[in-house]
Amino acid sequence: MIDATMSKRMEEATRLTRAGKLHEAMALLQGGEPEARREETSENAYRGGDTIDGTWQVVDKDDTVTKPTSEAPTSASGHARQTNAGAFTAGSFSNRVGTRDYKLYIPSGYHGQALPLVVMLHGCTQNPDDFAAGTDMNRLAEEQLCCVLYPAQPMTANNSKCWNWFKAEDQQREGGEPAILAGMTRQIIATYGLDASRVYVAGLSAGAAMATTLAMTYPDLFAAVGVHSGLPHGVAQSLPDALGAMQGGTGPLGGGNQAKGAGWASNVPAIIFHGDRDTTVHPSNGDRVAAQYSTSHQAGATVEKGKVANGHGYTCTTYHNAKGVPHLEQWRVHGAGHAWSGGSTKGSYTDPKGPNATKEMLRFFFQHRQA
Repeated sequence: MIDATMSKRMEEATRLTRAGKLHEAMALLQGGEPEARREETSENAYRGGDTIDGTWQVVDKDDTVTKPTSEAPTSASGHARQTNAGAFTAGSFSNRVGTRDYKLYIPSGYHGQALPLVVMLHGCTQNPDDFAAGTDMNRLAEEQLCCVLYPAQPMTANNSKCWNWFKAEDQQREGGEPAILAGMTRQIIATYGLDASRVYVAGLSAGAAMATTLAMTYPDLFAAVGVHSGLPHGVAQSLPDALGAMQGGTGPLGGGNQAKGAGWASNVPAIIFHGDRDTTVHPSNGDRVAAQYSTSHQAGATVEKGKVANGHGYTCTTYHNAKGVPHLEQWRVHGAGHAWSGGSTKGSYTDPKGPNATKEMLRFFFQHRQA
């Protein structure tokens, strides 16, 4: 169920939407505070953060949740900063649709060979550096030898830096944000000579919703998708739709309308994570996301239950393809809220007590490649 705090936030967001204040409503919904309300608070007031298991993240009014990178993004080829292992590259990509900055992790073992590429889409209020730190993806990419691309959503595109998964213009192939992200991915593949048959996409929250949109609109580009605390594709074309979908909606695909999203399906292999105490994106959305990949279901499923030492329990339901390879995995993390399962406290919206979503996603991804 949505808790009392989230219910009040939903009510206020709906009021703001009706008043035409869409940016303020979305900021409130995703953990911020409307600009008008911030101006009314005193200098010692805090900026409201999102809730994780009912606990407020309190930060000073003038601070941000994460510090932005000190590197200025440059060209598509990027500017590289050597880390203790590989190199973290900052760059920018432009096409006819728009421009987005990015960070790219290049492992130290890269010497021009055709490595896999994982595209990571951050959640609202996050940035690539924060998301990389919270998921610990770069460390595992160094160990398992793959490149990682972190596109950045600027506040000029969304006041809370959310990917615009709920806008019709950003749900189309060769249009909106999907076209920018696909174009950026293709350019990185070409620039570094990466393996086009082993390209994967994953995201958290709004980033997870956009990841599944990419799986629906570019199944020829992505060999597998990871959806963490996300929503189905096509269930919202407006902010009110988004509010309904995030609350759980009605019907098999949510959004308050059973027909919305029902026409979309993908055969892209998918791994889905969702905490069953998520009060930001209702846990039922994990089932609704899985339903859009129902074309990949085979008869029967295996169910594994387990528990992380001193952490959360989980249930993993796995569907295999004809070759016996996992084609759809759905992880329900018991007791977890709106946070990256098994993530590092160095980043925001992480829960170290869960099974390691980063590790499990890479394991799942590397079993699949484009034909």
